[in-house]
Amino acid sequence: MADTAALIDELWERRAELGPDDRDAAGIVDSVVDRLDRGELAVAEPDGADGIVVHEWVKRAILLLFRLRRIETVEVGPFEFADRLPLKRDFASSGVRVVPGASARWGSFLGRGVVLMPSYVNIGARVGAGTMVDTWATVGSCAQIGERVHLSGGVGIGGVLEPPNAVPVVIGDDALIGSRCMVTEGARVGAGAVLGAGTILNPSIPVVDAETGEELSRGVVPPWCVAVSASRRREFPGGEFFLPCVLVIRRLAEGERHDKAQLEQALRDHGVAT
Repeated sequence: MADTAALIDELWERRAELGPDDRDAAGIVDSVVDRLDRGELAVAEPDGADGIVVHEWVKRAILLLFRLRRIETVEVGPFEFADRLPLKRDFASSGVRVVPGASARWGSFLGRGVVLMPSYVNIGARVGAGTMVDTWATVGSCAQIGERVHLSGGVGIGGVLEPPNAVPVVIGDDALIGSRCMVTEGARVGAGAVLGAGTILNPSIPVVDAETGEELSRGVVPPWCVAVSASRRREFPGGEFFLPCVLVIRRLAEGERHDKAQLEQALRDHGVAT
């Protein structure tokens, strides 16, 4: 892997010279994207100290891929696409269920037992085993989604490719992301956490403990809690305004399964729509 990383870094340094006719360069880059597609590589992973390490050379390979490929016409049944990348194939052998209207690009990884309702998964994204990507949800480039996650209808998981050292969105195992949530710009949702419907989470959004009023983080929802969209009063020279925040309203026991009835009651208790 060190040799491959060095080759990618060397190609990156002279990327302005590269084009679709550079077959040797394309072969190196394609081999990296193939490994992403099979799940042998990941763009990012936990560093063991509650942080995320980004493999910049892998993201550089993805960026080089677009420089090394021409736009081609792809026909899938009655549909026609014009793109530089093919779609993933052979879902059945991977144990993945893909409903008509769903698509995943080559270079994304889908674990065994993943279900894609009509939705979209971009290159570099990793979706863990047993996860449901519900109707009209999108998983952006390089986003890392854990196992047994539920991305509810209309969820937007933001993608990031540039700069290569930018941290992607990371969703922990067993998380539940409510309908129409937007999680972007490297935000993180911990294992087992629940985001109430319509929550917006990014690194500029404070995450606040409802019991203490303490600001826990910016753009990071702790593991095993229920969090919802809220707002905080702030004074400005022009008057008082309300700015968005995310409010942690309940702590869950580690490993506690999400009981839908209990979750709905917890949200109702705090006046949140379910």
